[in-house]
Amino acid sequence: MPPLLRQSLPLAALLLLAGCQWPLRQPQARQALSVTSGPPPAPARVDNNFVADAVARVGPAVVRIDTRKEVVNPMGGIFGGGPPVQQQEGLGSGFITNADGVLLTNAHVVDGADTVSVTLPDGRSFPGKVVGADPLTDVAVVKVAAQGLPVAPLGDSGKVRPGEWAIAIGNPLGLDNTVTLGIVSATARTDALGSGQRVAYIQTDAAVNPGNSGGPLINAAGQVIGINTAIRQAPGAGLSFAIPINKAQAVADQILQRGRASHPYLGVRLQALTPQLAREVNATGNRCRLPERNGVVVVDVAQGSPADQGGLRACDLIVKVDGQEVKSPSDVQVAVDRGRVGVALPVVVERQGRSENLQVKPGELPR
Repeated sequence: MPPLLRQSLPLAALLLLAGCQWPLRQPQARQALSVTSGPPPAPARVDNNFVADAVARVGPAVVRIDTRKEVVNPMGGIFGGGPPVQQQEGLGSGFITNADGVLLTNAHVVDGADTVSVTLPDGRSFPGKVVGADPLTDVAVVKVAAQGLPVAPLGDSGKVRPGEWAIAIGNPLGLDNTVTLGIVSATARTDALGSGQRVAYIQTDAAVNPGNSGGPLINAAGQVIGINTAIRQAPGAGLSFAIPINKAQAVADQILQRGRASHPYLGVRLQALTPQLAREVNATGNRCRLPERNGVVVVDVAQGSPADQGGLRACDLIVKVDGQEVKSPSDVQVAVDRGRVGVALPVVVERQGRSENLQVKPGELPR
């Protein structure tokens, strides 16, 4: 074979002509990958009727509360301004917790009412008597003279978690037995309705309107987890807040036993501390030397108060109350309200850079 012809043959042909058996490189198989390495999903269990089932369980015990009270007309009798006394009507909701006629609602629903009328979904109507109301927590107990009434089962608000279903039942804008659905947006909102609150509210996005006040907030199992009490309007949507049922039940028990609720207090004036505020206070040469961070500072201590007797001082930075860290004055208020009158409450403060452990016995909040 001429040299040029031999050089023009491909290498593979030369190998075959020579009878060589060199191993040829084979492509490697790719390892199969999946999007997830987790276990296979469990079969979906969607109960499309869970809202209807929950409402069927609680709905018969949700009542309409109509109130009426006499108010003085400041223009009455002057230039035809109407009668000197006028009738003012109100509307709210409530729910029966005892078959013998005990029901819960908001204090602001029955505040100052001369007459209270309670109407059940089955059409029965009874005059109601306000056993007691607690304006600090906005809880009231109403009694009707009836027996064998439907009862709303109570849940445990301490187990409520954000993301759970939240169902509101009530009489918004006079539309009886209205049901709305949402989720629990947050729990333990101590700053939802301003400072100084004694309730850690449950926040939901379930639609609530005037007339829903006092009605139940229930979970997917048909258990009451709160009392709908307030709304805050926001662009595009509204936020609603409910008193946790554990708190409401504790207050209602006191009202039934004593006619009123008891609230512990310390006797201090508090201020939310920020780094900017601390720098301003420190720059004035004030006797307080505050750390430049967020927290709760004692502004003033009432002389002879439980706080004074327990060793709290102005300029103290409150760190913990009863083992719970506090970040705002409302946090302190809620923590104190969980305590009991006359029972020592552990309070950790920071004073001039040192940690101090105090034992403060809350007193009875004057009415």
